[in-house]
Amino acid sequence: MNRQVVLDSRPKGIAQAENFKILDTPISPLKSGEIRVANWFLSVEPAMRGWIADTNNYAAPVAIGEVMKSLAVGEIVESADANWPVGQMVTGWFGWQKLATITAAAIVRKVDQTDLPASLALGVLGINGVTALLGLTMAGEPKTGDTVVVSTAAGSVGSAVGQIARILGCRTVGIAGGPIKVAQCRDLFGFDVALDYKADGLGAALQSACPDGVNVYFDNTAGMISDSVYPCLAQGARVVLCGTASIAQWDPWPSGPRVERHLLVKRARMQGFVVLDHFDKWDGAVAQLTQWVREGKLRYAEDISDGLESCLDALAGLYRGENLGKRIIRL
Repeated sequence: MNRQVVLDSRPKGIAQAENFKILDTPISPLKSGEIRVANWFLSVEPAMRGWIADTNNYAAPVAIGEVMKSLAVGEIVESADANWPVGQMVTGWFGWQKLATITAAAIVRKVDQTDLPASLALGVLGINGVTALLGLTMAGEPKTGDTVVVSTAAGSVGSAVGQIARILGCRTVGIAGGPIKVAQCRDLFGFDVALDYKADGLGAALQSACPDGVNVYFDNTAGMISDSVYPCLAQGARVVLCGTASIAQWDPWPSGPRVERHLLVKRARMQGFVVLDHFDKWDGAVAQLTQWVREGKLRYAEDISDGLESCLDALAGLYRGENLGKRIIRL
């Protein structure tokens, strides 16, 4: 038997534990070309909220009764594909379940960095690190001496963005929620300045921290945090739209302050970035990230829970801000 987390009902806003359920399902013999992976680690992503939304997203939603879509890391335990032998560690789209029966199309890459924790393939050496590197360099186009501001700067994407920006010679300002995460931004991830959006006066604090303006804003939140950043944009600024974590409802469509005058007067650019559009660059990005981790230039934090039951409230807890680092479920 296999044990799976399936989507039980379509959430309104952030998915809660009651929107999922755990099922025990029988396992069938492999067909030609199929591979069976025993998952070791499951990923929890802010983007999962969009993967199960029925409106206003970039991909078809997970169906009711379907295994929750997720990246995972695991070991091949059975194989009817000669290219993927038993014992190989892999990461890919294996879902929230103990055993995934897949074809090679679901595999993102082999996990061959045996000197590093396998769980990193879901975080700094996975979708989060790749998003940070490609989003910053392709859409943000940072230059030496630029000021780069990052929202959710203690998160798995934001923390990598800040460190990569520093590696590329930029000055970094991180925005996070609460003193613990602000300290983490400063002390672990090395932001030059770390600001607490929950404290009063974020706009004034940003003006003080960015006297020459913001050259790159890597936006993971939208909403009121971003409203405080836009007045600080420098001429020719680049805004990378990577997430909208602060927006509670997507239907009706959210409204708020208009940014057009900021973009026009400052000749700024705003661009949405979804890493799933760039699988052709994935391996090269992972190779660069791996080098920086081994050199000690790129640090990470993981927030690990145990057992498939932990999946049920994992996404809601992520949006409550409970995690300190990349949220992962260990099986």
